[in-house]
Amino acid sequence: MNSKIENKNVDFLFKAILALETREECYDFFEDLCTAQELKTIAQRLVVAKMLSDKCVYTDIVRETGASTATISRVNRSLQYGCDGYDKIFERIAEADDNE
Repeated sequence: MNSKIENKNVDFLFKAILALETREECYDFFEDLCTAQELKTIAQRLVVAKMLSDKCVYTDIVRETGASTATISRVNRSLQYGCDGYDKIFERIAEADDNE
């Protein structure tokens, strides 16, 4: 567990996210929770992480996502030295896609 972010407020946020059941519920909840720009920024980071894990080069990632090289580097550090959260999600998405 990442002690830098762990507290009762973050626990409550994660509990709320885990209670979501459909994509529509996700849209409704996150539209209420985040500004459009915040949500787009989070989504962009996730796409950058996926592209990096797929071994895409920075120039392709910049062109496709519009992310800055600083953002790409930050995400890359998380992939290399983080908690493997991105990898877990990408594995689960791939498994779900295989089961469709």
